[in-house]
Amino acid sequence: MKRFLCMLAVLLPLALVGCDKPGKPLSFQNTDITGLDYAKNFSLTDQNGQQRTLADFKGKVVVMFFGYTQCPDVCPTTMAELSKVMQQLGPQADQVQVLFVTVDPERDTQELLKQYVPNFDKRFLGLRGSAEETKAVAKEFKVFYQKVPGSQPDSYSMDHTAGMYVFDKSGKVRLFIRNGQAPEAITSDIKQLLG
Repeated sequence: MKRFLCMLAVLLPLALVGCDKPGKPLSFQNTDITGLDYAKNFSLTDQNGQQRTLADFKGKVVVMFFGYTQCPDVCPTTMAELSKVMQQLGPQADQVQVLFVTVDPERDTQELLKQYVPNFDKRFLGLRGSAEETKAVAKEFKVFYQKVPGSQPDSYSMDHTAGMYVFDKSGKVRLFIRNGQAPEAITSDIKQLLG
């Protein structure tokens, strides 16, 4: 009996260790950037005038896209794709927050963002900052943007990075989605992060 109890004392902890195994590793279709040492936070004003940081969306998967409302192609296409992703997620879409961050605060006023962003999905939020705040956020997220002069002073366009960052429910950056990815691939990756 004493021998049995000694063996049990040795085997029981080993059996319990087996119970603590992590689940199957995630297999993303987009670029896994887990552990990145930038893209950690922001402080910008939303389309309703409320100051926002990443912590405001804890408990949700956050998709963050940099663009501008007068963008002729990439921005509206990306926003339409994200709208399709939300449709594909069904009820799970309520656990996802899409953020559109303008790189053109000069023209993209709070009112303009309020008209533009919810047209794609009423849950989407537009974010803006001053020129200095925009520059700081772009630096933190390593996002390139630059004004390209047009024929008139107010008809300029903006060259900018066209990818998206995705954060998990705890607010950690997990994915970078390059421009042109199929909505199905984005939906699949978000579903994995939603668990």
